[in-house]
Amino acid sequence: MTDPAPKGAATPTPPIRSPLPQPAKQVPLFVARQTYRNRRMADAARLLPIFGLVLFLLPSLWVPGNEQGATVRGAIYLFVVWALLIALAALISRRLGATEPAPEDPAPDPALPGD
Repeated sequence: MTDPAPKGAATPTPPIRSPLPQPAKQVPLFVARQTYRNRRMADAARLLPIFGLVLFLLPSLWVPGNEQGATVRGAIYLFVVWALLIALAALISRRLGATEPAPEDPAPDPALPGD
């Protein structure tokens, strides 16, 4: 009789099966294009205040000079940045509002007296 496996040789082990049930469907790696754009718009809405803060603090890094009109240029800069932030917020808000589904009208409650 021959030895089925020589000494020191590894014997094959059966695969280990998990006692937990395996998921039937895997989550897709990529999402739909519109969902992706909606998420990026929401990210932009979250980052807009930080972007605005950086832009508003930028004049504090300017070297103060003895130039005439430096205060006027700084004020014009702040007004333009303020108007730009308002326009960006309106654009982002409009795009986010257009993508959300409209809320459905609730069904009338039969227990309440109606007209």
